[in-house]
Amino acid sequence: MTATTPASATRPDGQGVVQTLGVDTRMLAMIGALGAIWIVFDLVTGGLFLTPRNLWNLAVQTASVATMATGMVLVIVSRNIDLSVGSLLGLVGMTIAVLQTRVFPVDAAWGWMAALLGGALLAGCIGAMQGWWVAYRGVPAFIVTLAGLLIYRGLAWWMTSGQTVAPLNPTFELIGGGLDGSIGAFWSWALGVAAVVALCVRSVLARRRRAGFGFPVRPLWAELTVLAAQVVPVIAFVMVMNAYLQPRTDVPMGIPIPVLIVIAVTLVMTFVATRTRFGRYVYAIGGNPEAAELSGINVRRIIVWVFVLMGVLVSIGAAIATARLKAGLNATGELDELRVIAAAVIGGTSLAGGVGTIFGAVLGALTMQSLQSGMVLLGLPSPMQNVVIGLVLVAAVWLDQSYRRGRL
Repeated sequence: MTATTPASATRPDGQGVVQTLGVDTRMLAMIGALGAIWIVFDLVTGGLFLTPRNLWNLAVQTASVATMATGMVLVIVSRNIDLSVGSLLGLVGMTIAVLQTRVFPVDAAWGWMAALLGGALLAGCIGAMQGWWVAYRGVPAFIVTLAGLLIYRGLAWWMTSGQTVAPLNPTFELIGGGLDGSIGAFWSWALGVAAVVALCVRSVLARRRRAGFGFPVRPLWAELTVLAAQVVPVIAFVMVMNAYLQPRTDVPMGIPIPVLIVIAVTLVMTFVATRTRFGRYVYAIGGNPEAAELSGINVRRIIVWVFVLMGVLVSIGAAIATARLKAGLNATGELDELRVIAAAVIGGTSLAGGVGTIFGAVLGALTMQSLQSGMVLLGLPSPMQNVVIGLVLVAAVWLDQSYRRGRL
């Protein structure tokens, strides 16, 4: 049997082109909305928004929320919610800071690594506990995690009686970015070239595999268009990160370390969600819990592991946020639970469960931070920033509901 080109490829209209390219229209609309936001803010700020400096800082500021949003996708897909992530981030961040300064030698390399491991273990155990209450005791996730929101913030304050914990290990602080927290021009281009090569190889292998099994393949022009749509942003991203120079020098900053962490987390979580049995089970549970259980899926155990994974991702976000602030603060992570949930929802994750993508959540986090960054450049007061973010969240949920009902 020979591979055939889809019939839609011959259609002259735009819908046929989109179908031929195999593009997710919701993701395309999200990218278009993000681009529109950037252009509008750049115009109203007199060209300040799209400067290399602001885009570099925007990427760093997005890292913590984007990391946690990848886990929130699976939580919401499984028809649950986690309101405790902001408070848990504060507790874990304070724990990491206390372990570094009061338990382990602050200047020892193994000290901050042990502190990170301790924070991850704490967050994972708390996630398991919350998942156990939800899965095995039938307490709604909203109530369990709402209690966690109150408890963990209180524990973070109790741990140090409200004091700020500093200084932290200088190597650990690199995780948060900053002047030294990036990899420079050479390694940025090395990673960029490696990413481009990987995308090209994946495209060729995927095309051959589909043709080998006799499945329809895209026309060559469509394949090259999709590949270019992936390669060009990678090259542009590296160029922008290298265009930001260290203050009073001509040395390019390169890709920030927290952004590298987000990229790694996104790739791993995408693999987990789309290529593992665990990920398929989570989506099956979100689509129809009763059918999933009747098919032999251990729904309770999967729910527990979803919350464990959420906890571990919160510990990564806590490390990024604490390192960026260079101290353990009681206010760290305040309202992050709303930002994380909003990022997932704006990124296309349905609150009804069963639908959501990891990449969409990262785009949602970037959209949220772009709005906040633009409003800061415009000098908009913080209360009004919250008003705008709230309106955007309502609009995103309305669009999701309309899309699901076939109105869009």
